[in-house]
Amino acid sequence: MDFQVKATASGSMARAGLITTDHGPIETPIFMPVGTLGAVKAVHMPELKDDIKAQIILGNTYHLYLRPGMDIIGRAGGLHKFNGWDRPILTDSGGFQVFSLAANRKLTDEGVTFRSHIDGSKHLFTPEKVVDIQRTIGSDIMMALDECPPGTSERSYAERSLRLTQHWLERGWKHFNETEPHYGHRQAFFPIVQGCVYKDLRQDAAKHVASLGAEGNAIGGLAVGEPTEKMYEMIEVVNEILPQDKPRYLMGVGTPANILEAIDRGVDMMDCVMPTRNGRNGMLFTRHGIMNMRNKKWADDFTPIQEDGASYVDHIYSKAYLRHLFIAEELLALQIASIHNLAFYLWLVGEARKHIIDGDFPAWKAIMVERVTRRL
Repeated sequence: MDFQVKATASGSMARAGLITTDHGPIETPIFMPVGTLGAVKAVHMPELKDDIKAQIILGNTYHLYLRPGMDIIGRAGGLHKFNGWDRPILTDSGGFQVFSLAANRKLTDEGVTFRSHIDGSKHLFTPEKVVDIQRTIGSDIMMALDECPPGTSERSYAERSLRLTQHWLERGWKHFNETEPHYGHRQAFFPIVQGCVYKDLRQDAAKHVASLGAEGNAIGGLAVGEPTEKMYEMIEVVNEILPQDKPRYLMGVGTPANILEAIDRGVDMMDCVMPTRNGRNGMLFTRHGIMNMRNKKWADDFTPIQEDGASYVDHIYSKAYLRHLFIAEELLALQIASIHNLAFYLWLVGEARKHIIDGDFPAWKAIMVERVTRRL
């Protein structure tokens, strides 16, 4: 994987870059739709490519390992061939999912033992095993196994958690460098910076991660219960240390305003389930603000969902029709809302890139943050 910074913003840490993978280019800053089980919920692959204009999607190691399993994915020739997506894929190591199974997991120096949320079966993830799983999945970018402590963690817990993550990282990095891809295309390995909301822990973690010289780096353990301003502070602390010539991936964030603030602080890659999850519950994000499509006010509004929208669904369906679909619990509502929200998120990062290149990103961002947080 290669990365080039194409432009930087005056008065900001924002930058426009280009990641080159064997499955195609990724223009940054970029938002990555989440396809946990190898599919972005309610969206076909052609829509992801042609209408939403996604350049990279995510899969999840924990979920794909449990279902359909590595035997099936391996026999299919990797996830790209299994799901028909021929552009880049990033896989999370499963650390966050295991973190969410607090009552059904046990952490040790060896790894994490957990019970499947599907059938209760017992499994062990080690740093080496998650590399092997991601080799079988065939993702273009794989993540290190980490522990993600809650944003409200006491310092003592956050420090113990970070030491465990760093121990696992050393082993995972070593194993990655001792193994080869399965399907003939290059794979990159991203370490993850943890440390909760403690500045010195984040600095220590960022220095350790930077010292490895990996092809890209990630920031994890944010947007997990800590105040928003603390999240922004930690991003700044970390990005002052992480290498300028490597992409920076902020994991699991967030709202449109979060994304703009992260870009302003030097983040290149982001993902979040919010556009699809909130969309399925009737919340639409637009360049003018947020719409709850279940509200009575849209019942007889026959104007397009968004006249200046980024997706075809914005122009051919009215607000009144989409509200009717949600109230009637028609499945098409979930598809329309998911396509709209993802197209908007991709439009937003694309516009950020343009304004970074044009040299007016800070002024544009200030206007957009106010707009995208309005309730319509």
